[in-house]
Amino acid sequence: MEGHSITKVVLLACGSFNPITNMHMRMFELARDHLEDTGQYKVVRGIISPVGDAYKKKGLIEACHRLEMTRLATESSDWVMVDSWESLQPEWVETAKVVRHHYEELLAAEQNIDDVDTIKYAKKRRIEENHHKDRDDLQLMLLCGADVLESFGIPNMWKQEDIAEIVGRHGLVCITRSNSDPHKFIHQSDLLWKYRKNIHIVREWVTNDISATHVRRSLRRGQSVRYLLPDSVIHYIKEHGLYSSESEQKNADVVLAPLQRYTGASSS
Repeated sequence: MEGHSITKVVLLACGSFNPITNMHMRMFELARDHLEDTGQYKVVRGIISPVGDAYKKKGLIEACHRLEMTRLATESSDWVMVDSWESLQPEWVETAKVVRHHYEELLAAEQNIDDVDTIKYAKKRRIEENHHKDRDDLQLMLLCGADVLESFGIPNMWKQEDIAEIVGRHGLVCITRSNSDPHKFIHQSDLLWKYRKNIHIVREWVTNDISATHVRRSLRRGQSVRYLLPDSVIHYIKEHGLYSSESEQKNADVVLAPLQRYTGASSS
């Protein structure tokens, strides 16, 4: 179509990935299909960013193991990769800051590409792009499940300005679970309703409610998790003896990092 521009999209998934499951990987495929089916987007990359140890979630094993399992899980993908920046930070990093970091990295990479273009066009491009910091042809979207969307409504879990930045400036792709109703949640939130056009709801019709919590429970009990996780990840878990009753109690008496930061609560 004449004058029709396609926006390049990078999908960013943040979370514990404790451990990463096949459903985590499946979310990227579902999101890409949905966005590209609109005819408005071309998904060029997927990034998985495991949260750092300072998040203090109950049962959260060390970031070094979660990073390596995620690397193993993405080996078979030619477009989804793992990034260690967030997980290597000494303190918990708000998701909005993680999104900002990756968007700035993308802009810098695109600028480098422009800089090596022919001299004939490079000056013109730089003049055009300096008019605005954001690029119309490049967008970073946060990819998440309905549970993350609904967590926007939990008191002291998110700053309202962070939600506005993530959804309003960048956009959100939400993969629904069978028992969730994200449309109703958006309708009930004035902030999400304001930015509803930036929220893409993707229905997973082949229902697959693989939960990392259920996976960890099976692992603790010595039950099979084959076909729920990539074989390479299962091998890594067995090799390193991960996910025991002891590891599940890690941070059990510690207040989750967002609640500590936004309410001043401390561990008991």
